[in-house]
Amino acid sequence: MKLSIIGTGQMAIEYVKVATHLNLDFEVIGRGEQSANSFYNKTTIKPYLGGLRRFLDDGRTLCDFTIVAVGVEELATVTTLVINTGIKNMLIEKPGALRKKDLVNMNNLCKKFGSRIFIAYNRRFYSSVLKLKELIKAEGGVLSFNFEFTEFSNMIQKIEKTKEVKERWFLSNSTHVVDLAFYLGGMPKNISAYKTGNLSWHPSGAVYSGAGISESGALFSYQANWNSAGRWGVEILTAQNRYFLKPLEKLQVQKRETVVIDEYSAIDYTYDEKFKPGLLKELEFFINGKTKDFVTLEDTINRFDLFTIISGEDYK
Repeated sequence: MKLSIIGTGQMAIEYVKVATHLNLDFEVIGRGEQSANSFYNKTTIKPYLGGLRRFLDDGRTLCDFTIVAVGVEELATVTTLVINTGIKNMLIEKPGALRKKDLVNMNNLCKKFGSRIFIAYNRRFYSSVLKLKELIKAEGGVLSFNFEFTEFSNMIQKIEKTKEVKERWFLSNSTHVVDLAFYLGGMPKNISAYKTGNLSWHPSGAVYSGAGISESGALFSYQANWNSAGRWGVEILTAQNRYFLKPLEKLQVQKRETVVIDEYSAIDYTYDEKFKPGLLKELEFFINGKTKDFVTLEDTINRFDLFTIISGEDYK
């Protein structure tokens, strides 16, 4: 099995680590010399230089399985190039694009070429989440759930990202938590959403709250305050237990009619500690065609309206 990895940033480095562990034959396509040198220093692998367009103009072809791990603002452009090559299986970084119209255009191209695109929401493949899914099924499903997507605003303000990416930070980053919560508890059937406040780099909002009922009948609520303290987290309540993913990488449990919260001990975290959490299982499932739990491009298009409701931003 051969794999093409497009990009030489940190995510590409993480993919190379797990691809190496899985003994996959892979190639890396980079653009700038500076990032390529940094990539080489961290991986000892020399990527192709000049970017994807030059790679294709040189008469080279991508592999049957291709990962697009470029910056968020470049995802739509690079992925469109990949689709036009006729590649059938693509895994691209979330959220796929910063505008819904770009996703729609990509999806139309996919239909033309018979291609499949999956969005890399790697939190779905954490060891903690895989075990929680088993427990939810064994305990009769989710009765209610809540989640928080607070971001560390002072840190984000200082990182080197484009103005557009920062202004759409909920879409670019917070949707990791939103996706995970609704993946476990069910997509919303009805939802009420509220927001207030703003930040210099994120003028559309800073404090968020909402509630609703999922398609499976579970009640849910959420909150986030980017002007205060907090962290990402998901809580799932079944008829027997209350489960905590806080941090998302670890599973804790509170049994019914008790106040003690214990770490759920029967989980092997080896791969999530050795590699970027969730990435090894995500890549392994992608390569082997076990994609029923992946977010598809069409899924993402359908969820953009939900993202707009929660964030108050129009991503058209």
